[in-house]
Amino acid sequence: MGITDVLSLFGGLALFLYGMQMMSTGLEAAAGNKMKSILEKLTSNRVKGVLVGAAITAVIQSSSATTVMVVGFVNSGLMTLKQAVWIIMGANIGTTITGQLIALDIGAIAPLFAIIGVAVMMFVKNEKVHHISSIFAGLGILFMGMDMMGAAMEPLQESEAFINLMTKFSNPLIGILVGAVFTAIIQSSSASVGILQALAATGMVPLSSAVYVLFGQNIGTCITAVLASIGMKVNAKRTTIIHLMFNIIGTIIFTIVCMTTPYVHLIESITPGDPVAQIANAHTIFNIVTTLILLPFGTQMADIAVKILPDSKKEDDEDLRLKYIRPFESSYAIGNSAVAVTQVREEVGRMQEMVMKNIGDAFDTLIKYDDKSHKKVEEREEYIDYLNKGISEYVVSLMASEMSSDDSRKINGYYAIISNLERIGDHAVNIVEYADDMKKWDLKFSDNVLEELEDMKKQCIASLNNVKDVDSGNVAEVLTQAVALEQKTDNMRDKYFKKQMQRLKKGKCKPQSGIVFSEILTDFERIGDHVLNIAQEYREMD
Repeated sequence: MGITDVLSLFGGLALFLYGMQMMSTGLEAAAGNKMKSILEKLTSNRVKGVLVGAAITAVIQSSSATTVMVVGFVNSGLMTLKQAVWIIMGANIGTTITGQLIALDIGAIAPLFAIIGVAVMMFVKNEKVHHISSIFAGLGILFMGMDMMGAAMEPLQESEAFINLMTKFSNPLIGILVGAVFTAIIQSSSASVGILQALAATGMVPLSSAVYVLFGQNIGTCITAVLASIGMKVNAKRTTIIHLMFNIIGTIIFTIVCMTTPYVHLIESITPGDPVAQIANAHTIFNIVTTLILLPFGTQMADIAVKILPDSKKEDDEDLRLKYIRPFESSYAIGNSAVAVTQVREEVGRMQEMVMKNIGDAFDTLIKYDDKSHKKVEEREEYIDYLNKGISEYVVSLMASEMSSDDSRKINGYYAIISNLERIGDHAVNIVEYADDMKKWDLKFSDNVLEELEDMKKQCIASLNNVKDVDSGNVAEVLTQAVALEQKTDNMRDKYFKKQMQRLKKGKCKPQSGIVFSEILTDFERIGDHVLNIAQEYREMD
């Protein structure tokens, strides 16, 4: 191979992987957040789960992309580990479609797919059509890259050194190892299988050797999911173990079958004289048969993964950290927006819980001064500020990524919500500081005022509880209730302010106490305003 051929080989690989990424990104933008509802409906039993996994992978031509999506969904709680088993099995079947399309020589019309897809993207402004067109354009680019790789490797059939190297693949262990390592490097079994088909087309790799490389390629494709799971929760790591188990068990079974039966000759007899189709068929049969064998044992595979990676006994520490947001870098974008929206929602819910506790503790400190409660409020406020910063940075990073308008609206909404939560947290700190002033000036509130403070506390907690669990089914009701609660807050403020004025006039209240109480009423009213803002943001997001 000359330098031109080497450049063509790597250029073709680059086009293949870029086409795959275009398809993943197009599907993500078109239906990424709908994946949650689709998977909830279709993973209720194992057969449906396998079918949806196969369908998604067939569309995007990458089991790695589907598996990374599953890892992200399991990590964020969108999917259970047992549901993930069926999707992974289906993904292994769906990925074989690439080899079958290569065998059908769809590459001949690949430029047509690319031209139509790009033309529609350029001239049609409809967002949905734009995303679907990118899937077709990606498919065309993918197969154009595959054709480039095949053409670049044709000179290798004249290289004795390369031919001698290929003969070593007849050793099962070497073949499996080479297939696994090469696929792990390029992180795409579809691309590595396509390259194997291109080599077979030149006659340099007989099927008897190619099958072992093929088995190794199925193992090597797991590396993408393994890398994606780094830094994630233990359930996400278990998903990658299931993926590895599936392909390793299948490899062991089929290696024994190839060594003890005329399996290779049977595959050759299906499409005699067509090595490209033979490899495609061997790949398809491997994944379908392995799925049929392991389908009844999917639950047991999940249980084994749990035993291999048991839950940590370590208690959650008090260190500042993001609990739900676990961003990961991957060239495959599918499902990321659904994961991101869920992660942000869960982290915002955690932040809101802390804000509610701080409001309750702040009022309790006013009603009955307690140094411990005071300290807890300050420590929790530090955590709230940390969460505000961490969530904000993550949300800003998401704004630059490709996602649907619905997902963008939700992300922007959460950005506004955490700002309002942070301000409510500040008001809790203000209230605690008023308690400090009361203690410093040796002042005490009357029993009537203490009752009013208790009512304010209950009103604040009720308002925050109203916006605690908001979804599309109750968002209108939440907003209606928030408006009513905010009006009630304003009415309480006016009522208590008038009572305070009367106490001051009658000399039943010291001027310093009156000033502090007026400031508390201001914070109380502003907390109500911020909670109403949150309810309105949820309505906008919907």
